[in-house]
Amino acid sequence: MLAKRIIPCLDVKDGRVVKGVNFQNLRDAGDPVENAKYYDEEGADELVFLDITASHEKRKIILDVVERTANDVFMPLTVGGGIKILDDIRDLLNAGCDKVSINTTAVRDPYFIRNASERFGSQCIVIAIDAKRIVNGLLSDVREEPWFDDPYLGDVRVDEKSLWAISTHGGRTMRLIDAVKWARKMEELGAGEILLTSMDRDGTKDGYDIELTRTIAEAVSIPVIASGGVGTLEHLREGLVEGKADAALAASIFHYREYSIREAKEYLRTKGVPVRLYGYMNTAK
Repeated sequence: MLAKRIIPCLDVKDGRVVKGVNFQNLRDAGDPVENAKYYDEEGADELVFLDITASHEKRKIILDVVERTANDVFMPLTVGGGIKILDDIRDLLNAGCDKVSINTTAVRDPYFIRNASERFGSQCIVIAIDAKRIVNGLLSDVREEPWFDDPYLGDVRVDEKSLWAISTHGGRTMRLIDAVKWARKMEELGAGEILLTSMDRDGTKDGYDIELTRTIAEAVSIPVIASGGVGTLEHLREGLVEGKADAALAASIFHYREYSIREAKEYLRTKGVPVRLYGYMNTAK
């Protein structure tokens, strides 16, 4: 069995790490480069930067953060937020990141993912899916996507069997897109990995949405990163084992030093979950 990955996530706003609940009530959580150095020393497998207020005017801020981070740490780095054109991907890769995470632009133009994977390789294209469980009234005022009449794309539309719809703009805008169908379509178009966040669980510390995570993981053949809701080390195990995710992403528990990456990996190892234990213990097999 391949080793499971533990991935800290840094939400970056104007060059600073922030954290909130359901993307609201953000508070400062430190310098992103210093956080990255700490996680690298602790043995994190990868790191994710989400530029949550990205815009063309402020793009240079995250590029600077990425470049400074890449100069000091050697674990793979994924960056998401505000990617609108292929040149944005080029700039981020040139700055030193290994993968880019794309959400809103993929919804605006699903073929953007195909174009990106053909130009840069599927290995560096991550599709971010912010999924929310469908409840009464959730989609009552949501508009159709202009590309729903495309014979190839239109089959991702929600129907009476859909359990989760996707959202964009940090969870503020719901879409009439079935999360499971969307994951399959993004894989078909060339995405190499899925960053799956439960918007119902994000920041709550109630644990991953295991049903959502498992359903997506079973629907695709590319790796799935579980995200949204980690409050304990057991939640990490649940996402990787019951949720069948390939990697577990967490933010608050690592930001505020409730648990270290080392503690997380040692806990998972005692539970029989294969992880890489860089240097301080023998690598799990």
